[in-house]
Amino acid sequence: MSSTVGRINRIWVAKLFGIFFWTNLLLFGLVAHYVGGLEITMYPVPQVALPMAPEEMVFLFAPLWGIQGLILFWQLLFGARKVRRRLMPIYDEMAETAQELSVAAQFDETRFHTLEDAISRISFIQADRLDTGDRDLAGLEEAINDLLERMRESYRQQARFVSDASHELRTPISVIQGYVNMLDRWGKEDEKILQESIAAIQGESKHMQRLVEQLLFLARGDSGKTHLRVESVDLAAMMKEVYDESVMIDSTHCYELKLPENPVTTAGDADMLKQVARILTDNAAKYSPTGEPVILEAGQKPDGTPFFQVQDSGAGMNPEDVPHIFERFYRSDSSRTKSTGGTGLGLAIAKWIIDRHGGHFDVLTWEELGTRITVKLPVRDVVEVGE
Repeated sequence: MSSTVGRINRIWVAKLFGIFFWTNLLLFGLVAHYVGGLEITMYPVPQVALPMAPEEMVFLFAPLWGIQGLILFWQLLFGARKVRRRLMPIYDEMAETAQELSVAAQFDETRFHTLEDAISRISFIQADRLDTGDRDLAGLEEAINDLLERMRESYRQQARFVSDASHELRTPISVIQGYVNMLDRWGKEDEKILQESIAAIQGESKHMQRLVEQLLFLARGDSGKTHLRVESVDLAAMMKEVYDESVMIDSTHCYELKLPENPVTTAGDADMLKQVARILTDNAAKYSPTGEPVILEAGQKPDGTPFFQVQDSGAGMNPEDVPHIFERFYRSDSSRTKSTGGTGLGLAIAKWIIDRHGGHFDVLTWEELGTRITVKLPVRDVVEVGE
């Protein structure tokens, strides 16, 4: 403590000296100016021309210098005591706190073995909770129980994901096997069966390829192998490209585009953001009746937030389904999704991309009227996202 007190006191004395020095310099300049004009030549050596004699200036400032010297001398000798008195309560409180922590850190060996036995009896799959009955361990038990619950939830999600993926892959494989067997029996001689089988196998193969690519994308993302290539992106131009592509490949729906006059610029990965726009547009087209409009839009909110959104004219969703639509393989209407050829992974991929951009989704749906999904992105520069 003594070294700390001495260091603080010396720093304070040095600050006082600096204050006195600049104060004297200012007073000297003011006195010289008002007494009779001050002429200063800075080169080659400083020169001061004053009508007042040097001994008169010394006589004028001597009392002030004397008082300042006494203050510095007093602070140098006795200032440490004052600093010590101020710091003593802080040191006492720190010592008391350290003692309390030391006592609290003492862990009885019996309690340790009790906790160890309780943990060893817990099933990490079933919904068991750690409970030793010791009130002093209640906080530690609650933390361990929370960790166990998160682990179980992660295990359940993984198991559900594997089960759903297996189911999605099993269906096209079964179809392909069925048509292969039919080809083997009758397709060699029946041209109609041959063409039907080839078309079915091609369709199921494409479905499997799309599913595997989506699974690989999510797997690479979860393992941290997918990285954003951040650049400046014009959302209005991006939505115009998606609109042109949709009109060209889909003539069964009426596409509408709403864009502002000025560009809507944000920072992000252009290819990934465009992939999100395609996913939303593809979903909107799947769930909109033939001939109904699909509306694509980009712009800025009143607070400057850039956004793009897609609105369909379908049957909408139940409010209970909205919180789950971005979960992997989730289907609000299994039969409808199956008929459209969806894998249940598109919106999960879209959410992964937008989460990495720091954005979020707004979902507005009306039953029998349609659904509008808006992607809002944060306002920031390219450098900020790339850091």
